[in-house]
Amino acid sequence: MKHASEQAVGFRTPRSPSLDGALSRLERLSGKPEFRLQRELAHARALKPYLEGSTGRLVSPLEQEIELASLYLFCDYYPDDGQLTLIEQLRDVITEHIPDEERQWLDPLKHSYFDILKPTSPPTLGQDLVLQSLADGARLVLPSGEFVKDFAADRPLVTRVIHDPNTQESDRAVWAGCGITMSQAEAKALLDITSEWRREMEMTTGSFALGEWKEFAKRFGYMILWAFAQRRTEALADAVVHIGYRNPDGRPYLYAVALYDHHEHRFFTEALSDMDEFHIEKPSADDTQSAARDRPLVRQWVQHEGGGLVARLTLTAFQLIVECDSAQRLDSIKHRLAASLGFSLHFRGETLAPPARQLSMAELMSEEPPTLVVTPEEDRTLLNQFLETAYLEWSDQPHLALGGQTPRHAAATAALRGKVGELIDDMERHDPGRRRFGKAAFSYNRLRAHVALEELPESRLSPDETEYTTMPEMKKK
Repeated sequence: MKHASEQAVGFRTPRSPSLDGALSRLERLSGKPEFRLQRELAHARALKPYLEGSTGRLVSPLEQEIELASLYLFCDYYPDDGQLTLIEQLRDVITEHIPDEERQWLDPLKHSYFDILKPTSPPTLGQDLVLQSLADGARLVLPSGEFVKDFAADRPLVTRVIHDPNTQESDRAVWAGCGITMSQAEAKALLDITSEWRREMEMTTGSFALGEWKEFAKRFGYMILWAFAQRRTEALADAVVHIGYRNPDGRPYLYAVALYDHHEHRFFTEALSDMDEFHIEKPSADDTQSAARDRPLVRQWVQHEGGGLVARLTLTAFQLIVECDSAQRLDSIKHRLAASLGFSLHFRGETLAPPARQLSMAELMSEEPPTLVVTPEEDRTLLNQFLETAYLEWSDQPHLALGGQTPRHAAATAALRGKVGELIDDMERHDPGRRRFGKAAFSYNRLRAHVALEELPESRLSPDETEYTTMPEMKKK
């Protein structure tokens, strides 16, 4: 379920008016107050993967999955509160007249089940379609229609078919109204996943009563829907890994960010310069002016791939900021840094979460990896959330530049108060947002207030500012 040639596609088929009438009665019966809770439980069971964990926030069930879940409710579900099944209630409890042409469908519905079926020959309009179960080889003959133009011999179907009560031929069936087509590889994967769950159930219970496929599919056919949801989730994970996040100008968006503290600027400069996968960028005019005022020169190393920037390392007087285009690349660079810099690195936090987006089925199944544009507003929001967590925790973490004291405790001493202010000023001066979208992503006065330092005017700090100190008794030079 990775590319357009293997995509899963929902389909619909017509139903006879009498079958529609029977299903409509079951639908109305399931909506009565006394059965409403059981209806919710049945849908929750059939669509469980979308209701638990993070799957449902990322991908929604297909309309056909929801309809198949309703068919499970009508045909397979046994209430856990002692009520009769819906079909039993409609068939055995005489509360209303049901025409014979509708009543004749109740037993076939009761004995129907989910299955994974493959056409035995190319579907042809006007000719009956012969299908075979991938699970047990059972043969079924179903009517054709305009819908078969969307079928192919090499694309199996996940659906429910119903024995035709108007014939004595045991292999004659009709369509339940909907289903999903997919590649043979995906159909095999669904069957393998479902069969494995089936074996686990048998081993756990010590009962092999589910040996017959029809028996298993009747009781646990919803697991085919679970397997399909699992495959969609796996396809989503694969798609997410390969999403190309871009800035509005088309450049790769570096959403994976890690922060480190350090106190050995020269050693870090030499070690980073020795990494072959990075090349050093020429210092900006602002950074050169900063170095002229006796601050360590801010250095940047970048990595390009496929003609685009995919990673950037920024070394300031007290921090190393790592920005990457993927969590995988950040993880690789972190291991590279650890091998080269060892215990000189002091990890302060990272963010690996890209902007949250709901991928459409077309994007999920596209032959090309999805490309999503991230606006400066989204970038600032994500970066602000990360920096807020990392920097507010920073205030209570020991810092080597403060002799191993925490910034909060050091700020309470006359000897180190100015040094704490210098550290925060360096963070603000080189906030990642300045290079990414032209302004700081975090309000550093919050951090100053957090460690009981005097707040500064928002406009006071900029990359080309003159020298200053945050000590309240000193004035800007």
